[in-house]
Amino acid sequence: MTVHPWRPTRRRLADALRAALAPVAACSVALGGLTTWALSGNAVTARIAVTDAHVYLPYGNTRDTAAFFRITNSGGAGDRLLKVTMAGAGGGTELSRHRMTSGRAAYAETVDSAEVPAGASLAMSPSGLDVTLRAKPGWREFDFVPFTLHFQRSGRVEALAIVVRPGRFGA
Repeated sequence: MTVHPWRPTRRRLADALRAALAPVAACSVALGGLTTWALSGNAVTARIAVTDAHVYLPYGNTRDTAAFFRITNSGGAGDRLLKVTMAGAGGGTELSRHRMTSGRAAYAETVDSAEVPAGASLAMSPSGLDVTLRAKPGWREFDFVPFTLHFQRSGRVEALAIVVRPGRFGA
């Protein structure tokens, strides 16, 4: 039996080229689409979760108080907290940061926004970042208060904060 070696002919080469052309074209279109999607910033997103939400029950004759949240970003892109709102907040709400002077006195300064880095958490506290607000009359301990946190990339995130006395739940 004689074995004849394979010999390329024009027809065989044209058939092989046509067979390879379809997958190469499909891969090229897919790669182009993915590249456009990634370059537009959509490949990496922020994934925001809000937990440990609590608001202090005011005491004395004041209605001024503060709310605190733990904001976790499990996504691959950073985000920025722009503001926090509460329905019916008479005096509005403000993001503020507490600082110490060289004379060991504390003061609060309003901040425009707060960074929430990718893969990290932002834990608000009485000695750091918080949300200052006016409490509604009639709040009692363990009531729930709805807040909306507004983020640059993630948009609006709803959270329920529990009303607590200062010192409870790590507050």
